Amino acid sequence: MEEHLSFRMEPLLLLHGALGAKDQFAPLLSLLPAAVPVYSFNLPGHGGEPFPDGPFRIEAFAQHLLSWLDAQNLARVQVFGYSMGGYVALKAARLHPDRFSSIFTLATKFNWTPEAAQKEVTKLNPKVLQEKVPAFAEALKTRHAPQDWQEVLHRTASMMEQLGQKPVLTAAELAQISVPVCIAVGDRDQMASVEESLAASRQLAYGQFHVLPNTKHSLEQLDWPLLASALQHFFSYA
Repeated sequence: MEEHLSFRMEPLLLLHGALGAKDQFAPLLSLLPAAVPVYSFNLPGHGGEPFPDGPFRIEAFAQHLLSWLDAQNLARVQVFGYSMGGYVALKAARLHPDRFSSIFTLATKFNWTPEAAQKEVTKLNPKVLQEKVPAFAEALKTRHAPQDWQEVLHRTASMMEQLGQKPVLTAAELAQISVPVCIAVGDRDQMASVEESLAASRQLAYGQFHVLPNTKHSLEQLDWPLLASALQHFFSYA
């Protein structure tokens, strides 16, 4: 795989999704060219990082991303953002396009309405998760230790409800993003639909669209070589 990749040599940032952490990208690392500097970090309240003093919101995460780039002395990066990570990266690029050469999102939800938010919030009840999918609940507990995984769920639910009331990335906001972006989605994703992803890509000034076949929302079920191939194509020519 590596010898066929022709990524640009700019630093590549991997940005995790809601309830996620940077270690979820481990299967991807060996599929990336060794010459490309790869970075990742845990957003506040994720992967054991302390909860922020301020709001647990997309806007705050975008500012945290920009501050992290400053702290790492990274002038400009290319980004792979999974789910919420893609949303955060796009918001940051809307604020400071000069910090991003290109962005590839996967499984990022754009069509936030009160109804869509409520549908997702119902999946974030800690008690229900412990009863119906105890393995997932245990994974979240381990992933976010020493922080309280149930608090991560509660704050994420609140963030989603806020998005349902007031989406951060409206069609007008997306149209203002001036960097190349590929919106990718799995054809079997039950959270981010093909239709809303295609619509978002068309609202972008330099948007592309890509569908991963036989792919659901969960990273744990992702075909990593398939993703690596899509990343190679986009980051080589964006």
